[in-house]
Amino acid sequence: MAFEATKQEWSELYTFFRLLSEGSVQVGTKQGKANESAAAWSIAQIVRDEHDGKRNYIINEDNITIKGENISLVVPREYFGKIADLILSTIKESKEDEVPSPDVVETFLDKLNIYDLQAKTEDRTDLSIAFFHIDAPLTGVTIRSRMGRMNPILDGGRTANLKFEQVGVKFPNPLVNKINAIESANGVAERILAIETNGGVLKYSDVADKVFRSNLLMIDLHFPRMLAEMLRILYLDDITRVSELTEAIKQLNPLKIKDELINKHLFYEHKMKQFLSALTLGMRPAKIYNGEDSAVEGLLLINGDGGVVLYHKSQKQVFDDFLFFNTRFEKGSTEKDKYGYLEKENGVWFFKLNAKIGIVKR
Repeated sequence: MAFEATKQEWSELYTFFRLLSEGSVQVGTKQGKANESAAAWSIAQIVRDEHDGKRNYIINEDNITIKGENISLVVPREYFGKIADLILSTIKESKEDEVPSPDVVETFLDKLNIYDLQAKTEDRTDLSIAFFHIDAPLTGVTIRSRMGRMNPILDGGRTANLKFEQVGVKFPNPLVNKINAIESANGVAERILAIETNGGVLKYSDVADKVFRSNLLMIDLHFPRMLAEMLRILYLDDITRVSELTEAIKQLNPLKIKDELINKHLFYEHKMKQFLSALTLGMRPAKIYNGEDSAVEGLLLINGDGGVVLYHKSQKQVFDDFLFFNTRFEKGSTEKDKYGYLEKENGVWFFKLNAKIGIVKR
């Protein structure tokens, strides 16, 4: 019986095989498309973590030489292209996120002793690539696919909660219970509005997790407040796109900075781009971030038609612009991530909002 995997998992294997087949990858534009006017980046070698350790997949003119601790094979490059095409058509034909493996693909994976569709690494890279020549330093890349559910670049979680103190009118417990009992598709927004309707004010207080607080302060000492206000607008006005939320923040100007800094220096856009880049290249809410580069140096994006494009940190402006115009805030589970309700801490009521950011599907 064929095994099943998610479209995201199949997309990672598809990308790996497509790169081996093509031997190059096109750089992307800020719109998320291939930049046809730029030269493609040739690929000499891909290193992938397999179940038995690291393996080198060396790209020759007609063949792929596979070298690992327990394997030594030479496989025609065209085989990888044919299998990639089959995986792509299988993903496209399936209406479900769980996709069964075609028999031919399973046989090919068995021949290569590949058991993991997604590489399991501690440094969060999916592949390491030697561009242009075999002796080039390896570039760690992460993969995101628009053909399935994408892993976010900021994966919410309780450590990504920001806290608002409920000030203004003092709420009795029965009123708090009534507000917290509000449940609907827009429950978080309705609870915020209920707080305001009853004379309460939600004032930004702090980042719930001290490590995430410090990480945000590395972007700017006032960035946590800026992010908190973006989350408030996300829920009250249902604006999700990062670029549109940043425009709303410019109008609100929660940091009370001068117009020249906002409109000429583009302060809010710049800070958001710094944040998105840091997230993509390694920042995590619960891990100390010191501004240094991680093993991740770029992003491979798979579009809905199966096209693969590369974004690399060396092309900073395009990389930053792509992230800025192609990301959105997402709303995670209030129960799982523990936010969206009034909670008492040391006699004070707080309301948490959760930060979760992903790449848009199109």
